[in-house]
Amino acid sequence: MKKNLKAVLVLGVIALFYFGYTNYIMLDVVTGFSSKSVASGVFLAHRTQESIEKGDNDIPSIDMAKNTVNFEEKSVTSKVFGLKKRTAIFREGLGAVLMIDGVTDDLKYEIPTRNFTKINKPYPYGDLPQKDTVFTDVNYTLVKKAVADAFDKPGENVKRTRSVLVLYKDHIIAEKYAEGFDVNTPMLGWSMTKSITATIYGILQKQGKLNVNQSHLFKEWENDDRANITLNDLLHMNSGLEWDENYDNLSGVTRMLFMDKDMSMRQRQKPAKYKPDTHWYYSSGTTNLLSGWLRTQFKTHQEYLDFWYTDLLDKIGMHSALIETDLAGNYVGSSYGWATTRDWAKFGTLNLHYGNWDGAQIIDTTWVNYIKTPTNTSNGRYGAHFWLNAGGIYPDVPKDMFSCNGFQGQMVFMIPSKNLVVVRTGLTESPDFDFNAFLKGILAGVN
Repeated sequence: MKKNLKAVLVLGVIALFYFGYTNYIMLDVVTGFSSKSVASGVFLAHRTQESIEKGDNDIPSIDMAKNTVNFEEKSVTSKVFGLKKRTAIFREGLGAVLMIDGVTDDLKYEIPTRNFTKINKPYPYGDLPQKDTVFTDVNYTLVKKAVADAFDKPGENVKRTRSVLVLYKDHIIAEKYAEGFDVNTPMLGWSMTKSITATIYGILQKQGKLNVNQSHLFKEWENDDRANITLNDLLHMNSGLEWDENYDNLSGVTRMLFMDKDMSMRQRQKPAKYKPDTHWYYSSGTTNLLSGWLRTQFKTHQEYLDFWYTDLLDKIGMHSALIETDLAGNYVGSSYGWATTRDWAKFGTLNLHYGNWDGAQIIDTTWVNYIKTPTNTSNGRYGAHFWLNAGGIYPDVPKDMFSCNGFQGQMVFMIPSKNLVVVRTGLTESPDFDFNAFLKGILAGVN
């Protein structure tokens, strides 16, 4: 009896220790999220600390952190009850990056070359105001009502929409912003950034610099089944690699985003759990693995940094865009892309027109067909780093619709059959925000 009681007590102590240890480690995530969020919001989006804490950081546990902004050093330090603190530092051209205990950093770094030359053409292909155009096949009253309905009424805090833009035949037919946001506010796209990463692959394939069907991607994969994984498998989130995309506890994704110097390595080190092309599983680690692999395809780090802007973002006039890097200098292609709502709409326009930008074919038409091809076992919901409506998840929306989706309902919808691009940013997603009803309302006004 005494032995059993002693065993129970020992197990209880172990369980208590494990609970305390794991929850203490979670403070790395809490303070990491908080400091990174405030640093990016203040120094990149030029918002106030108060607005970020009341908006972006009003998440259970995250809201426990107390943040101190150092404007001289462009840093933010977050603490929780004096038990844990993390610091994020803002770097011009690269965004905010989390410092990691035990990782030295001398703050000497390369920054991407940017081209901010203004283009004397109307929006979206240039920096001039768009031409005054009235479409007879658009019911502006219905479209504007659908847009207005996407925002909270006075006193509400449910939909939490920050911006909506509707682009029809390359013209803005409706645009609205919540208080504190406007056409110049960079919006964090979260996982919409994944679609940008995939587009970089499309550009490189068009240039003949890679083939998505190539395998044998990493030396450490050569001695097992991972050698057979192709870029195509990774782009379709169908590699079969083990991964845990869980944001509620310590997992692959939370450790990667808030505890890793090199975010490209965590998925790379995971074993194969399934054969490629047999099991679709959404993985932010896969996208950062793809970003890290891309870096190896350039002769220098500077070329890698420049390419995303020279051959895509600045090339289509997304001058507000910025993709943040990790401490190792890799673009966090899974999560940390920023741009104004109008610039996110430019990215949507490029894909709506199958890679053609004002007469120049930046990516092949075949590439857009490729990213719209449903991944095996995804039930028509996912292509190559783009989400799809092929399976009818939005029943009142054309099935040719495809989209860039991000955490908390960041969305760029492209509907080729209706010549529409719709951007919505905010802090809520389904079911709190009904995207089917939102799009249905807009479509009701476009014949």
